Amino acid sequence: MSAELLSAAAMRAVEAAAMAAGTPGFVLMRRAAAAVARQASAMAPPGATVAVLCGPGNNGGDGFAAAALLREAGYRVSVHLLGEAAALKGDAARAAALWSGPVAGPALPACSLITDALFGIGLNRAPQGAAAEAIAAMNAHGAPILAVDVPSGLDADTGAAPGAVVRAAHTVTFHRAKPGHWLLPGRDYCGALTVADIGLLEAPGTLFRNDPALWAAHWPRPGAGAHKYTRGACLVWSGPALATGAARLSAMAALRAGAGIVTLAGDRAAMTEQAAHVTAPLLRVAEMPGELLADPRLVACLIGPGAGLGPATRARVEQLLASTRALVLDADALTVMAGAPQALRRAPPLVLTPHEGEFRTLFGPLPGPKPARALAAARASGAVVVLKGADTVIAAPDGRAAINGNAPPWLATAGSGDVLAGLVAGLLAQGMPAFEAACAAVFAHGAAGMAAGPHLIAEDLPGALYQVLRGWEEERGRGP
Repeated sequence: MSAELLSAAAMRAVEAAAMAAGTPGFVLMRRAAAAVARQASAMAPPGATVAVLCGPGNNGGDGFAAAALLREAGYRVSVHLLGEAAALKGDAARAAALWSGPVAGPALPACSLITDALFGIGLNRAPQGAAAEAIAAMNAHGAPILAVDVPSGLDADTGAAPGAVVRAAHTVTFHRAKPGHWLLPGRDYCGALTVADIGLLEAPGTLFRNDPALWAAHWPRPGAGAHKYTRGACLVWSGPALATGAARLSAMAALRAGAGIVTLAGDRAAMTEQAAHVTAPLLRVAEMPGELLADPRLVACLIGPGAGLGPATRARVEQLLASTRALVLDADALTVMAGAPQALRRAPPLVLTPHEGEFRTLFGPLPGPKPARALAAARASGAVVVLKGADTVIAAPDGRAAINGNAPPWLATAGSGDVLAGLVAGLLAQGMPAFEAACAAVFAHGAAGMAAGPHLIAEDLPGALYQVLRGWEEERGRGP
């Protein structure tokens, strides 16, 4: 499955380009129908009863053509139409002519499988009247539902569910997945996802599903002569005494990511507390990070986890922003810069890792779906923005964005974000570009959550990361 995602408008443009190049729209429809029929055959045993519910547009045309193929394959098929057959136009009308059997109304009989071909990627409003009733009836029926392109009622661009939405067991979409297949709540409505090739032309885009294909080529690979400093030195600023745990989690994650040496720094009371807990990270007593930035071997810094919301934290953030080191700002370091994203602009790599609350505090109430908001923030700040959540979005100032989909819900626990920030810093310390480092860290974080399993706590994640990263090395030869 390609990592690239296409909006509804971009998908229509790709289809139009294919037709302009000589491929008729009806040919594309029949290819799509064949993909739907293949998946239906995988979901229903031979000879089973399949009900196909068609809408008035091209999505319904896909349904009519798929129904004809399924009947030819020996399935007992009933076709149901929302609207009047006489109102069908263009390719949808031609597809309906492929079906020579009766066409019933939207009420569904007992069956083994329902194929939802009501509405495709063009719908961006709540279904009304008979359409909403048909969706509710499908969901209440009890048979598994195969959705064509997107579950009917779902916004393909935003993943929003403005009204009634089909809850599919499986969705077949065409050429490329759409953002709504990966953004929540859309992902939950789609079930399993198949992306079918229907012979469309390539059209490189800037929105992706977070996948190793985006960043594996940049994954750090130490050479045979590597030592701890060539593997990257990272500084993690500690919170004060009684608030040191968050930075400790970050430091351990940076080490797990492969940074050769990680230093925890802060005031003497904080370092005394850290000394009782850690062995691998170095400890340095300092009031401000400036005195540590003189070390030319230092590559990346992280500040924010447990740092506090006072003026001292802002002063430390500003000192680090003025440095030439790659920098990750998380948690309190974001909050103390509230409303001033322009103050973050700098030449060296900068990654911000806000959750929704921190994002609003820093950037204000930006409009639009999650990828659009993250991209606007990235452009405003000049930073790579990791807008965290169950569907984390990673956005770069150059317009690239990725939607993550492998994070389990049990990562929603205190300290989990501190581990993620440390992963980003550890990868930056090894020279990984900022967007790729952020994408890789988010993906590894999700994989570690899956490996640790339900009831994990943040302290479990560094050990789970070891399992995940070692598995990548063994399976793929030296990296994901």
